[in-house]
Amino acid sequence: MPAGIGPDALPVGAEVLLSPLVVDPGRTALLCDFDGTLAPIVEDPASARPLGIVPALLAGLARRFATMAVVSGRPATFLADRLILPVGGDDGGGGPAPLRLVGLYGMESVDRDGNVRPDERVAPWLAVVAEAADRLRDGAPAGVLVEVKGSAVTVHWRRAPDAGGWATARVAEESDRTGLVPHPGRLSVELRPPLAIDKGTVVEQLTSGCSAACFLGDDLGDLPAFAALGRLAAMGAMTTVGVAVQDAETAPEVAAAADLVVDGPEGAVAVLAWLDAAGGATGLR
Repeated sequence: MPAGIGPDALPVGAEVLLSPLVVDPGRTALLCDFDGTLAPIVEDPASARPLGIVPALLAGLARRFATMAVVSGRPATFLADRLILPVGGDDGGGGPAPLRLVGLYGMESVDRDGNVRPDERVAPWLAVVAEAADRLRDGAPAGVLVEVKGSAVTVHWRRAPDAGGWATARVAEESDRTGLVPHPGRLSVELRPPLAIDKGTVVEQLTSGCSAACFLGDDLGDLPAFAALGRLAAMGAMTTVGVAVQDAETAPEVAAAADLVVDGPEGAVAVLAWLDAAGGATGLR
């Protein structure tokens, strides 16, 4: 296992917090973000890749736990390309694993046949998003990336740190003009349709029927997922653990919303590797 991903990467007391998740793996849901959680943050979003052990690790967890899902702002096809092992790949045996992939904060997902299924509520907004993206590209400062994702558009200024004010103002104008809703992220802001779909609604859907659940995330877009875990725990519906994956850019609200804080994707993968080992040791599934 690569350096920084062994048991020593877990904070003191982490195993106690995580232990309820492996009491009954067959009734436990594991969910996580992609960027900043499974993959390091990079300047060019298209070049993002998960840490090398991630695809095989997720495949093993998907076979052992009730649900293993990646819930991201990325398009579902992007996630599938980077996280699904090729047929015959080294996934530890047992054939294709039912890894769940949910893209665009729940606006689309990959079904068990590998097909992308968009939420039907998104269709009326596709043209609106495309037109907003064209206008945002017009006059964008050098270094600003306007990333079109079909049902959402994100303006990134990581390569142009001084352009944050321009991006925020222009996105606000497009929001007023179109009704699309701005969502801040890491040196970025995204416009999405005004629909009741976010990582929190996804968490509630994917954890249905489970007795325990965990979510790992690093950004403001993950706060609804942590909030959903809190609601489920408060209702007595299940035991939950929120894991914040932090680095120098992480907003303080993210760590404050979580039960456990780890450092970077290496820390997140250490959590998943511990769950993989401990869940297998239970022999319950």
